[in-house]
Amino acid sequence: MNVIEDLMVMGSDQPLQSVVRDEHLLLSPPHPLNVPFKLPDQPPLAVVHFPQEYSAVPYAPPRGVYENDEIRVEWQTLEGRQPFYHRNCDVDEISYQIAGERTLMTELGVIEHRPGEFSRIPRGVAHDNYCRADSHLLFYIPAPVTELMSAERESQPASPPFPGWQPGAINEAVTWHLGTPGGDMILLAVDEQHLLDHVDGDDRRIPVLRPDPDQAVTWLYGADRIRLGLVATVPGGERRYRRTLDADEIQYQANGRRTLITQHGVIDLEPGDFVRIPLGISHASVATKPGDYVSLLSHRELPQVADTSRVADRVSPERLATLSVEVRS
Repeated sequence: MNVIEDLMVMGSDQPLQSVVRDEHLLLSPPHPLNVPFKLPDQPPLAVVHFPQEYSAVPYAPPRGVYENDEIRVEWQTLEGRQPFYHRNCDVDEISYQIAGERTLMTELGVIEHRPGEFSRIPRGVAHDNYCRADSHLLFYIPAPVTELMSAERESQPASPPFPGWQPGAINEAVTWHLGTPGGDMILLAVDEQHLLDHVDGDDRRIPVLRPDPDQAVTWLYGADRIRLGLVATVPGGERRYRRTLDADEIQYQANGRRTLITQHGVIDLEPGDFVRIPLGISHASVATKPGDYVSLLSHRELPQVADTSRVADRVSPERLATLSVEVRS
């Protein structure tokens, strides 16, 4: 069967070029070479999974999932307060609320986060979380990062920030080098009331973004050689492959299920799954019901640092024959 493959670059919604491919050849090993040339290894795609359903666990720092020397992706689950306020020296900190309730308290106001929302804490702004059966993603990206869509609402002054709050003795952690747990840190004692009162003399606020569910791709944040957004998958349409020429892509399956077909294997994705599609690897999605996934594009390789939960299977003609419902995204 012939399919269309779009050759994409970061920052453009239109392909540089669209190529007609024989799908079987696209997903098969290359033809043998008649010259001495060692082909690079092509390991199957690896999936990292963290359950979206909350279960009570002792406090633990956020779990790193992907990281290079300028970007870090983390998953966190939490009940109650963090052990300290946090201030980043070198990165903007973006969060995506997966499930539960989270009160984000900052020097620029308070946000009551709901599932499906994003927010960005600018470099140098102190913040803490009060969580109830919470799980969320964190993206540490070199500052400055820019919002690419209008805000649904903004952080606001709130006193108390949540019912039952009382100011008390608390610490602030100042971190650099992506805020990696156990990395570079200075810890100091602070007056929490003074810290939260900063909002009264600062006109800046933190925008809360919620993508339009009727839009196929919503790019939310942009920085030098980095894009972060949400992709909605809707059954229907032709099978269309995409090959990004200048970026690794990290995908987090937020809602719904789909099958990812790639030159490095085929794998079923469910809510809570992360997968990394290396630069230059062609891929397409198949789904029977609507869903969406978070997409992070990085111009530089973004290696996995978490344990692998499972890996993709080899693509076979028999498996492809069962994947008949395509995705428009």
